[in-house]
Amino acid sequence: ARSRTLGELLAPTSPFDKKCGRENWTVAFAPDGSYLAWSQGHRIVKLVPWAQCLNNFLLHGTKNGSQAVGARQSSEGGPRSKPCEHVIDCGDIVWSLALGSSVPEKQSRCVNIEWHRFKFGQDQLLLATGLNNGRIKIWDVYTGKLLLNLMDHTEVVRDLTFAPDGSLILVSASRDKTLRVWDLKDDGNMMKVLRGHPNWVYGCAFSPDSSILCSVGASKAVFLWDMDKYSMLRKLEGHHNDVVACEFSPDGALLATASYDTRVYVWDPHIGVILKEFGHLFPPPTPIFAGGANDRWVRAVCFSHDGLHLASLADDKMVRFWRIDEEYPVQVAPLNNGLCCTFSTDGSVLAAGQDGSVYFWATPRQVSSLQHLCRMAIRRVMPTSQVRNLPLPCKVLEFLCYQI
Repeated sequence: ARSRTLGELLAPTSPFDKKCGRENWTVAFAPDGSYLAWSQGHRIVKLVPWAQCLNNFLLHGTKNGSQAVGARQSSEGGPRSKPCEHVIDCGDIVWSLALGSSVPEKQSRCVNIEWHRFKFGQDQLLLATGLNNGRIKIWDVYTGKLLLNLMDHTEVVRDLTFAPDGSLILVSASRDKTLRVWDLKDDGNMMKVLRGHPNWVYGCAFSPDSSILCSVGASKAVFLWDMDKYSMLRKLEGHHNDVVACEFSPDGALLATASYDTRVYVWDPHIGVILKEFGHLFPPPTPIFAGGANDRWVRAVCFSHDGLHLASLADDKMVRFWRIDEEYPVQVAPLNNGLCCTFSTDGSVLAAGQDGSVYFWATPRQVSSLQHLCRMAIRRVMPTSQVRNLPLPCKVLEFLCYQI
């Protein structure tokens, strides 16, 4: 089936724009769904209120929803303002960005918290941008002001991810072969450097409970890290080329990785086993051919909030929607030169970035079965080893372990 196009947000064009630096490598939604952020190319990041943008798509059919954002005004709760769009000049080419919000009860790991310059309240929303020169800049989404400037990486910051527990722990992945862990509640103090990648690190992602970090990179690397001990848990082996994207399922039971070997693998991260393979080239290339250029490099992969669907984006100019229990895409959509994709917070929209612009599609929607909802509820709190010890029939255990 063909996916239904909802709209697009186009970057302003200039006859003097250079092609290099125009790429949109990351698009991100705020954890509460209030904002959408993406790189318009070169040094510019655009922040728009997502609800108003979506309303423009659905009600007015306009292709550039960022033009109809409401003005600031007070509400009944006091001098609060409506969400407002911002255009942020980051000072260098933007390679990565992430949006994170704080939870007051999640304290900083620093003892002397009273010394901090910044107080992160309950409604705090931060934008982290990773730059070409190795710096990470932290911005206040509501005001567009620069808060922190983090300067320890020596090369391009290729990916950023916030811990989903509201602690404002930020992890950065860089071409300098390291991952760095930052505590933004401690004024951006760098807590740890994770070393082990032999080459560039392309991406990283937290598990839903923030206990595990997956990092992927060149030389077929897929690493899992224990974020309580900051130690490596295991290496996942199976890809035949650079691995460029990863994401956990909403219950933490599955891990999806995308590679230049034309495949997306769905793993059980707790035991390191490949459960599913989604191919983008038929017949699939042999390992020696998967290791080179093949016009089917997979650039991005992301999980929907329902735990049943994921989306992938490849160099064959196609966006694909998959079900985890089917071998072939359930929907497809055309997209030239796509580089990144992510689902909206409620899973109803897929956003994909390409050359400074963002395109949106309605995602496959269906009511999840009671069995699947029960499976997700169990897997949120039980790893595979504990599930296998439950006194249940084999078929039920296989279902709970996503093996059928």
